[in-house]
Amino acid sequence: MDLRDPALYTNRELTWLQFNQRVLHEALDERNPLLERLKFLAIVSSNLDEFFMVRVAGVQQQVAAGVTSPKQDGIPPRELLERLRDGCHAQIEEQYRVYRESVEPRLRQAGVRVLRPADLNAEQEQAAERFFTREVFPVLSPLAIDPGHPLPHLGNLSLNLVVTLRQPWVAGAAPLMAVVEVPDVLARLVPLPSADGQRDFILLEDVIAPRVHKLFTGFQVLSCSAFRITRNSDLNLDEEEAEDLLRAIEQELRERERGNPVRLEITAHHDEAALAFLLRELGIAQRDVYVIDGPLNLKHFFALAGLPGFDSLRFRPFVPPIVPALRESDEDIFSRIRRGDILLHHPYESFSSVVDFVEQAAQDPDVLAVKMTLYRTSGDSPIVRALMLAAQNGKQVGALVELKARFDEGANINWARQLEEAGVHVVYGLLGLKTHCKVLCVVRRERDGLRRYVHLGTGNYHPSTAKLYTDLGLLTADEAIGEDVTELFNILTGYSDFPTWRKLAVAPRDMKKRVLAMIEREAALSTPQRPGRIIAKLNSIIEPNVIRALYQASQAGVQIDLICRGICGLVPGVPGVSETIRVRSIVGRFLEHTRVYYFGNGGNPEVYLASADWMDRNLDRRIETMFPIQDPALRDRIINEILALHLADNVKARELRSDGTWTRVPRDSDEPEVNSQEEFIRLALAQAPLGEAKLGTGARFLLQRLGRGEATHAEDAA
Repeated sequence: MDLRDPALYTNRELTWLQFNQRVLHEALDERNPLLERLKFLAIVSSNLDEFFMVRVAGVQQQVAAGVTSPKQDGIPPRELLERLRDGCHAQIEEQYRVYRESVEPRLRQAGVRVLRPADLNAEQEQAAERFFTREVFPVLSPLAIDPGHPLPHLGNLSLNLVVTLRQPWVAGAAPLMAVVEVPDVLARLVPLPSADGQRDFILLEDVIAPRVHKLFTGFQVLSCSAFRITRNSDLNLDEEEAEDLLRAIEQELRERERGNPVRLEITAHHDEAALAFLLRELGIAQRDVYVIDGPLNLKHFFALAGLPGFDSLRFRPFVPPIVPALRESDEDIFSRIRRGDILLHHPYESFSSVVDFVEQAAQDPDVLAVKMTLYRTSGDSPIVRALMLAAQNGKQVGALVELKARFDEGANINWARQLEEAGVHVVYGLLGLKTHCKVLCVVRRERDGLRRYVHLGTGNYHPSTAKLYTDLGLLTADEAIGEDVTELFNILTGYSDFPTWRKLAVAPRDMKKRVLAMIEREAALSTPQRPGRIIAKLNSIIEPNVIRALYQASQAGVQIDLICRGICGLVPGVPGVSETIRVRSIVGRFLEHTRVYYFGNGGNPEVYLASADWMDRNLDRRIETMFPIQDPALRDRIINEILALHLADNVKARELRSDGTWTRVPRDSDEPEVNSQEEFIRLALAQAPLGEAKLGTGARFLLQRLGRGEATHAEDAA
């Protein structure tokens, strides 16, 4: 079979929709606490917003431009757009069915109610009236639509009311149209007087709609319908023409609010004349209208999921411990890193160790320089504050702030300005490339000379998401890695060509070559008696050259497990092509974000961590790093604990079939449940040693029982 056959590739957008469907299934799973199920519904909405703003908008642009040639999956843009519309309509209908029929009734039973205007008792009605009069009415701006008042610009993702009006004094006059924006400066969920042990709310638009006539005195309100617009929000930036990248991105952010509409959401009980008016004025196709039987934009229900006083409806709280190697010692962090590499597994081990590393560097008089990449960070980032303090303490501090991190551009611009004001040397990366690698380097004067201390990671320097995303990080004083990192910063901040790396692999110059070479090596070493072995844990796999290399490795007998959370363009289980490839996805309490590559290498296993997925954008258009795990104990932990538990998961794992469908991993009736994320929590709280015999033995047995030849490789790794 030709390995370029479109049947061997799944479309990126369609496989992303399947991922979001797996998130939606978590909202259906009654094993999840009720408020967590509500949170999964909110995540589905948040994911879809970005999907429409970027991916669907891009396909619409291709269709409008007359593009007809398909990508490797063989689906032309017009057909893809129709399939995306079908898939999105079906998914959104199911999402709201889950809310109406399962989650919302159980919330009411638990004492959390989002009421409609007709549900309010007299006390609540009076409270809503007072709130409208005092807090809402002064903020509202009714906007008439007529020849003298064309439809005003409506912001991206803004919530609005379209109102049809009649002039009672003019017989037979056509209805008039007006728009009222629901102000986002006010909370969407308005608390109401509630009985003991109960929390009642009403949506802000449901406070406004019954009283909207007060904005149009003398006119009769015929209808009032809530709607929401999603616009094309991908940045269209010509970096070569931009004299000032920061100012150019600021301008593009303003333009983002004015992108072409790509989706219109409107409540189910809407006025058809009002909908026709919106379609005409906004230029939206009927197929891009999503009629919502429920509250528009469930993202706002994140606030309900965090409601205090309902802890029994949430996952049990988990406070990650400090990694044992850094716990309770009089030594500074540099002494402990000198003794040996330290592996950090977030969120199961505290991200505060990374924050402490930067803060100690800022205060240590022997530290001369701190260099760091920042792709995304939190709004009150202690890491950024530590960089500012380091500069104020006279150290050489350099920060590469990636201004093009999608939907974090504004926050990163603010951080860049604050860092510059504090004396930090701020750069914005290489022309035409996003800097996505996660690298931190501290240069310290010691008795035997200067020494570099490095942190490399798979995830962002973001203390908030580090509590929600799974990632791995490495603290090391390895001299060769330190030299590579210095070379990398010289490339990022100055004029320097890519060197011959000692231990790192860096995209876009050579990471893809290294990955392809290691896959090909695995195929060359594979024999029937000792099949090759590849395990890769990533967010996405879509790069066609990597997929073809994996197919060729499978044809050579290599046993391949891909733990792929989201997008997967590869088709497993195809006879003669991918029979030895298995793909699984884990969606659970935490967002799986770790990138780990394992190669059996003929009995001498190699393990790499990376900032990159196997996607075109990561390998060809971004600065990414891949780095080896050299310490045998840390390598063994990754193989026999982290990867093994992900492959053992039979609760949150789904498997991809050759027909493109995802199904839950089957579990025998006498087989114990293994929820990898909960097991990692248990291990962290028990402070299990890295080489715990019980876990290692169980993991080896499992993989051997599945016929994957892992036991021998795991023994070699130890």
